[in-house]
Formats: sequence, C-alpha cells, structure tokens
Amino acid sequence: MRTGDQVVQDLPWKWGVQGRIFVIGGLGYMFDAWDVSLNGFLTPLLGTEFGLSTGQRGLVATANLIGMAVGAIAWGTIADRMGRKKAFSITLMIFALFSVLGALSPSWEVFLVLRFLAGVGLGGCIPVDYAIVSEFSPRKQRGRVLAAMDGWWPIGTTLAGVSATFLVPVTGNWRWMLALMVLPAILLFWIRRGVPESPLYLARTGREAEARAVIDDMVMRTGATPEPYEIPAPVAVEKQRSRGIAAAFEQLKLVWAFNPRITGVAWALFVSVMVVYYAALSWMPSILRAQGMGDVAAFGSTTVMNAVGILGVLTSVLLVEVVGRKWVIGVAAPLAAVSLVVFSLVLGSSTAAIVMIAVFGFFALVVIPVMYAYVSELYPTELRASGFGWASSMSRAVTGFVPLVFGTLLWPVLGLPLTFALMAVVVFAAVAYMAFGAPETKGRELDRIAGAEVPAAADKQVV
Repeated sequence: MRTGDQVVQDLPWKWGVQGRIFVIGGLGYMFDAWDVSLNGFLTPLLGTEFGLSTGQRGLVATANLIGMAVGAIAWGTIADRMGRKKAFSITLMIFALFSVLGALSPSWEVFLVLRFLAGVGLGGCIPVDYAIVSEFSPRKQRGRVLAAMDGWWPIGTTLAGVSATFLVPVTGNWRWMLALMVLPAILLFWIRRGVPESPLYLARTGREAEARAVIDDMVMRTGATPEPYEIPAPVAVEKQRSRGIAAAFEQLKLVWAFNPRITGVAWALFVSVMVVYYAALSWMPSILRAQGMGDVAAFGSTTVMNAVGILGVLTSVLLVEVVGRKWVIGVAAPLAAVSLVVFSLVLGSSTAAIVMIAVFGFFALVVIPVMYAYVSELYPTELRASGFGWASSMSRAVTGFVPLVFGTLLWPVLGLPLTFALMAVVVFAAVAYMAFGAPETKGRELDRIAGAEVPAAADKQVV
C-alpha cells in the first residue's frame, strides 16, 4: 500500500488546487524581490536627503539583508516545528507593518532599525514558501513549479524599478516607494489565511486525521482515482522544550547531521551566487550614476536587468526537467558571474554596459530559480524549511555586508573588474563542489533523494 505523501506527489496538476498554492506562495516571494530590489533605489535617494557617506549608504541594504538572515533562521525553524501555515501568513504581516513605519521614519537611524525588522518578517517568506509549494506539487512537475516560483522575483524587482523610475520625477520622495508596496502585501496576508497546512508536514508530525482530510480533499478536487493509503507513524516522536534561539540552533545541528556534504553544497551555492546577485542589485544604480547617468536613466537601466530576468526564469522552467538541476546551475552560474566582469570592462560604453546588464539579469535568473528548487528538494520534510532557511540565512548574512564592503573597500580600492573577477572565482569553486558533493534530484520523490535517514531527533515536537 502506498503512503499518503506518495499519493500527493503523484496527483495530476490542477491550477485550482496546486496552482492556487503556487500563486499565493509566489506573490509573497514577489514582495521579497520588490523589497530587496528597492534597496538599490532607496540608497542614492536616502544618501541625498540625509547627507550620508558611501559607507552609510551601504548600511541601507545591509540592515534589510541582515534582518532577512535572522528571519530565514527563525521562520524556517518555526515552519519545521510548528507548521508551514502559521509562518506562511505571519511573515508577510510583520513585513507590511514595519515597511509602513519605515516610510514614516524621521531619521536615517530609525529607518535602519525598521528596515531590519521588516527584513525579519520578509526573510521567512522564501524558505516557508518553497517548503509549502514543494510539498503540494506533483513530483513530475515539481522542478518546473519550483523554478517557475522564481518568475515572481523579476516581476517584483521590475515593479520596484518601474515604481521608482516613475515616482522619482513625480514626487521626488523615497517614502512613497515603500508605501506603494505595502497595500497589496496586506491584502495577500488576508488571502494566505485560507491556505491549508502541508499534508506531508501533517503526516510526518503524527497528525493523521488532519493529513487525511487534506489529502482526500486534494484527490477529490484534482479528479484522481481514490485509493487506500497509509500514514506511517512518525519516527521516535518525543517531547522537548527547546524554543527560540535554542530551537533554531538545534535545527542547525540536525541540518548538518542529516548530510554534511549536502548542507555544504547548499551553503556554498547560496552564498556565492547570491553575493554576486545582491552586489549587482544593491549597487547598480549607484555605479551607473557614477558614470554620469541621471536618476531616471540609472533606475531605468537597472529595471532592464530585472525585466530580462523574466526570460531567464522561463528558460530555467524549460530546462530544469530536461537537463536536470545540476547542469543548469553548473552552466548558468559561472556565465552570470563572468557577464559582470565583462560589464565592468565595457562600462565606458553605455550601450555595451546596458547589454551586459541584460545578459547578467538573464543568466542570474536562470540559475537562481533552479538553485532554490534544488536545495529545497535535497532535504527531507522534517528539515526542508530549516535546511533551506539556514542556507538562505547564510547567504543573507554574507550578502548583508556586501553592500557595505563593496562601497567602502572593494569598488574604491580594487576597482570593479577585479572585484567582480574575485566573485566569479568563488562561484566557479561552489559549482565544482556541487558537481561532486550532491546528487541530482530530477524526477525523484521527496524524502527519497539524499539516500540518508533523517536523525530521529528531527521528529521531535516543540511544546
């Protein structure tokens, strides 16, 4: 007899069932992209209003990204221990609340604190959203679905760019950029309350009646043929009182105990690829302004980079189930890094520079969707949100300091070509590590990929 999670992963794809989860989860991811991209547009405007130095301007993105690093750890742990559904809604509400307050900031210092707190809420969106979408998706379409999730990213960054490009000449005020983003985020928070809990999570945590209710409803709504199935008893369910920081670090131990090579690959990919991406995203408007472009031209050129990313996501969706996750990452990641090196060398020609910005935007959004799908598949249900969350957090923590280091040390001291070349070397090293250190996940069932048993402690529940 098959298990409940096998039934869920073999259901036919229906837009009214799994597709609804995909859209609702993806919209949260869109706001993550909108918010992160907005840092690049806010940085020069805040610098002008508050008279900030280059290093102080770098802190604008740093505060937000460090907040996201904290949020990824906290909410990944909550999602694995207390459920996906709770984290799914609350993360977005925290982000909306502190973004509204950020738009009212009376000073730069207050703004930094509020951007950090908004990041704590938003940092949980990616690990939680990817966990819940992957667990509702049929395995035959899962790679495409998870890669398509990243299609919401260039939509969010493009919306940030379009709103910044049009609001600057009309209002001349950065506060409206934040305020415009908040209203739809609040609406999405309300919609998310109707999303069911992940049936895989319910089954793995001993909530059999709830798991069967969700699975049976999905079978009926997708038109699949009903069949008997079993919900295996959880392994070594044991009560424990770990909470807060202790719970987060206990999940970290379990993530590494599960498979050190897989976790090493996940962290290496996240850190190397996202360092390159966030460096470009946070500083591209300032780089272009330094070349003599005005605000509208610099913002518009950066928006081109984000918009072309939509084509990159579409390409990743087409390739991910054909050539596999590792091949897409192994080719696209180095090409994205090299394109920034070329950009820095042709910066004297505005046309060539914009072309290379577009090339970078394309390859970056080919690799990132597949990387997110790949890492979320490598971990079992008990550790999926935590494993993804810790990898995401490490990348956020490192990239959080990149805007500061980039503006004070790398760009002014080393110059753009050498800076981007060093980043490219790190990306090549991470891709080489992946080639030998982690398995291909294409077409395989969740929880049966890594070939290792989950430590019994991973099944402990928080009380």
